[in-house]
Amino acid sequence: MEFLVTMTTQVPAGTSDDVVADVRRREAAHSRDLAEQGLLLRLWRPPVETGEWRTLGLFSGENGEQLEKTLASMPLRVWRRDEVTPLAPHPNDPAPGHRASRGQLPEFFTVFTIQIPRDVAPDEVSAVTAREAVRAGELADQGALVRLWQLPAAARQPRAMGLWRAADQLQMHAILDSLPMASWMTVQTTPVAVHPSDPAATSTS
Repeated sequence: MEFLVTMTTQVPAGTSDDVVADVRRREAAHSRDLAEQGLLLRLWRPPVETGEWRTLGLFSGENGEQLEKTLASMPLRVWRRDEVTPLAPHPNDPAPGHRASRGQLPEFFTVFTIQIPRDVAPDEVSAVTAREAVRAGELADQGALVRLWQLPAAARQPRAMGLWRAADQLQMHAILDSLPMASWMTVQTTPVAVHPSDPAATSTS
């Protein structure tokens, strides 16, 4: 299984800079170890307000219990609050060979909430769903779509999360507008920066 973990760190008041630096060094070293074990897949920095210290992590584990052991082993956990989102496989998730084909373009997360109008016939839903899969494959071939997961449904509305690469917000919006299901989806888009300890930072992309 894969999990997206939002990690929010708050260093206790009065903690010395030396202690903080030491914990961060150990965190970086342990992150490399977890990456080598295949437990930590990616790390990002989302937009934050002044004074916030937050990281998004993509982790792998057999189940939630193994994930908790992984998170508890990280040095920063003593100052951190973790919010875990389980990720399920999506039928349109790109094949591994597509996932690093667009260079160092900025990355974006999207959360899609799908609401199909009640007056749409089942045959049309099937046709649009098929076109959506084809378009996802095209965007993966272009390197725009990196990953796609299913999220727990909200109020019986299917949800999905995507990881994308685009030159800027304008291009990202154009990509999303090109999806056949665009008129049926509400989309939340979040730009993310690569974390210094991201396992993919040293790989060619």
